[in-house]
Amino acid sequence: MKYQYKFEKILTLKEREKDEALATYQKAVKRFENVAEELYQLLKKKEDLVEFQAAKLQTGFKVQEIRHYQRFIANLEISIKHYQELVINARTQMNWCEQQLQEKNIEMKKYEKMKEKDFERYQDLLKEIENKQADEISTRSYFHHTGN
Repeated sequence: MKYQYKFEKILTLKEREKDEALATYQKAVKRFENVAEELYQLLKKKEDLVEFQAAKLQTGFKVQEIRHYQRFIANLEISIKHYQELVINARTQMNWCEQQLQEKNIEMKKYEKMKEKDFERYQDLLKEIENKQADEISTRSYFHHTGN
């Protein structure tokens, strides 16, 4: 008597859903990291540019160059604001994907636990059958030896 779990297809489906949720979560994490890295680079570029401009102001700077750097910094600030929004969105998406992954893990664990309990019942049933067969064999053997 071979063991077969009646919800094996559902367990397989839940496992696949969990794997897909994990892949989606990993993509969301990667996207968040990429966007956050880009934001960091823009902030660093702005910081370096502000420091460079401050140093140049100490030694003398043409008005035209000041305007040029101010426009560049203003454009950087627009880009920074855009990337801050992207980071917020990416973080939100990543958190949502993480929650979905956790839910899929919990669901799969439930089915795995059900399978474990079902397998334990199956083993108990096998032991019961074996015990009945052993009892029957010993009863037959006893009656066979006593001559009845």
